[in-house]
Amino acid sequence: MVKQYQSNSKKNKLKYSVTVTLKKNVLDPQGKVVENTLKGKGMNNLKNIRQGKYFEIEVEEQDETKATQTINQMCEKLLVNLIIEDYKISKL
Repeated sequence: MVKQYQSNSKKNKLKYSVTVTLKKNVLDPQGKVVENTLKGKGMNNLKNIRQGKYFEIEVEEQDETKATQTINQMCEKLLVNLIIEDYKISKL
């Protein structure tokens, strides 16, 4: 009975990744520090580094459209500063 419950609960969950990055025209001071440090360590072929955030989110939902809408709401309400950041959602 326990195994059946676990397999059913797994079917009701969808997992997504959200990658948040600064918009192209926004200065990225942390990325610049990492870039300069790596160049200082001899990695002179490095052109550019930009830093971002990564989230893995699991939701209790069977419908992918509803799940994606929920993830979008999470991004727009808290996870992303829409003025200076972009985000990408991917299903895992």
